[in-house]
Amino acid sequence: MSNPQTCRWGILATGGIAKAFSKDLLVNPLTRGVTDVRHIITAAASSSGASRATRFLQEVGAPSNAKAYGTYAELVLDDNIDIIYVATPHSHHYQNVMLCLEAGQNVLCEKAFTVNAAQARQLVDKAHAKNLFLMEAVWIRYFPLSRYLKDTISSGRIGSVQRVIADLSVPISPETADSDSLSRIEDPQTAGGALLELGIYPINWCFQAIYNLLPPDVRQPPRVNAIIKKYPSGVDETTTILLTFPRPVALGGDAHGIATCSITPGSRWRETRTSEPSVRILGTKGEIELYHPAFRPTRTRLMTEDGEVLEKSWPQPGPGARSGWYNWYGAECQPEGEARGLAWQADEAARALSTGQKESSQQNLEESVVIMEVMDQVRQQGGLMYPEKLEFTAYPLEL
Repeated sequence: MSNPQTCRWGILATGGIAKAFSKDLLVNPLTRGVTDVRHIITAAASSSGASRATRFLQEVGAPSNAKAYGTYAELVLDDNIDIIYVATPHSHHYQNVMLCLEAGQNVLCEKAFTVNAAQARQLVDKAHAKNLFLMEAVWIRYFPLSRYLKDTISSGRIGSVQRVIADLSVPISPETADSDSLSRIEDPQTAGGALLELGIYPINWCFQAIYNLLPPDVRQPPRVNAIIKKYPSGVDETTTILLTFPRPVALGGDAHGIATCSITPGSRWRETRTSEPSVRILGTKGEIELYHPAFRPTRTRLMTEDGEVLEKSWPQPGPGARSGWYNWYGAECQPEGEARGLAWQADEAARALSTGQKESSQQNLEESVVIMEVMDQVRQQGGLMYPEKLEFTAYPLEL
């Protein structure tokens, strides 16, 4: 067996998601059955200063020679980096990713990709012009569970998918989020609210099960109908979206996606997440259920018209029990030795870089832009606008 390809990462921002991603990134890939790529962190930058970046590198277990920078501008000039993971709030993605691309750096950018579709298109155009790799970090797209889902649908076991119902509702409160997350999600100045923070997941499950599996020459953006209930701060509290995916009659005719999200749901999601499906994919011959939470389901149930019922578990492998290794995000901690599942997307990016691809094979940039266009329409129909400076495509712009 040949040696695995090493991917050198720079981490832009040092908040909770950056820490969780980096800890998963540095777990031995053999624990998840990956033999062709491995990852190291060679640098990180914090807007709070180099000392914060130094602490971050120590906390995640990066090599002792990894460099700590006090500005993002310094990080992007480091030539010992193959790709930069952008982990700032989505309100800042456009400016931060553009900084990386202008400096000639490949990028994996956290979801939601940008604040609006115009920004997403600008980033895609810049990546193409610079011949750089660019990918949105929609981590659910790269789970083994997602490959199973797409293979099962493509095989015809549940017939033609007619409808996808997907929800992610999480009570954002001091009990379920750290103070930084709480203020960010409530604040229009950081493009907060349910849609960009949570709605990206149910929308993506709808796209994975319908749009992504259509032949490229048949795909069309869905028609969008949406309603929004606003939070006191002006962001969206609860959003409900009906997507109509145009499809030829020969492929089953139009399919529907129902995507919902809320930051103040009435149910206690933590107690029900393993007993109730958060995603249902309904076909003409059967159904696939994915169980809570929609951002990291670990159990599926397949039911077909001939009476077959197949349940599968999808754990996120890591260093293992009695390892003393834990990975936190906000108030949630994985069981000892269990990863969060954030490294699968890094494996996808590393493989693409090793073969010269400029976008993901599982979710290309065209699809990321279409999803941003959907969210633009949702916001327009619900009267949800963010501060002008967050919507601009001007670069550079101080936020």
